[in-house]
Amino acid sequence: MLTMTSASVLTPLIERVPALAAPCRMHRSVYAIEASVIDWTRRTGLRVDRRSSCHRLAARAFAEFDAGSAALFAQWLTWLFHLDDQMDEERQPYPRLFDGNGEHPLEAAFADLWRITSVSMSDDWRLRFATNLQRQADACRTEADNRASSRVPTIEEYPGLRRGTAGPYLYDLVEPCLGVEVPPELHEGEPWQALVESCADVSAWCNDVASLDKERGDAHNFVVIAASELGLSEPEALDWVLDRIAGRCADMRAAARRLPLDTLPVKVARDVSKVACAYLTAPRAHIDWITETERYT
Repeated sequence: MLTMTSASVLTPLIERVPALAAPCRMHRSVYAIEASVIDWTRRTGLRVDRRSSCHRLAARAFAEFDAGSAALFAQWLTWLFHLDDQMDEERQPYPRLFDGNGEHPLEAAFADLWRITSVSMSDDWRLRFATNLQRQADACRTEADNRASSRVPTIEEYPGLRRGTAGPYLYDLVEPCLGVEVPPELHEGEPWQALVESCADVSAWCNDVASLDKERGDAHNFVVIAASELGLSEPEALDWVLDRIAGRCADMRAAARRLPLDTLPVKVARDVSKVACAYLTAPRAHIDWITETERYT
């Protein structure tokens, strides 16, 4: 078993990856963001979860933007964490969202967030979000089937499955939170997809490292899968995963450099850069949050 805290386990990663070296600044309105999340949680009937500190993750990821952007993203994170707990701990089915009756708090909270978030977005963005929401539902069902049959995912299939369960629509939400939209032709291109996927992998695998002790016994963890399939001890498997995370950090920066910003109109390029910068900030913001949240204790 690991005896180090999640913070100390991830410290070597921070020290070896230059892009993760500098801590994220905290938004100056972090307490107002927290109050906004608590008020929204109570209003929609969800349980107030102060241990997770979603507002602090959003306040770091959106430190350079207005408080409203961070608050909206924090509300979505709160909704995702409630959904994650329902699926992983309570083993409940994935809720009906777009066609739900709103009786379940998760459905009502989703409807509230969707109304606010989608109002200024295009049909292309709405379809993309809905598609990624379905990806999560499908991935969660696959996890449930795996648990029921005691099947362990392979190293090859796990990254794609993990991107699904981690909530791929979170990366779509950066756009409405910032009041911009990435052109479909750019979003569908290889550099943008590589940026999103590498960013998602870094955050998800760091989460696997942090949650290893809490979720011990669940095979849906990259460290557990590496130890089982490669015949590694747990410390060796942990090092193997940290190596993969470092590699994906390099992939993320390389993908950002390949974005064809010089082919876009100036305003569009500026908007796209805002979203890309939020992605590049996310991994260190996530690591800083992991070191202080009580979610994994």
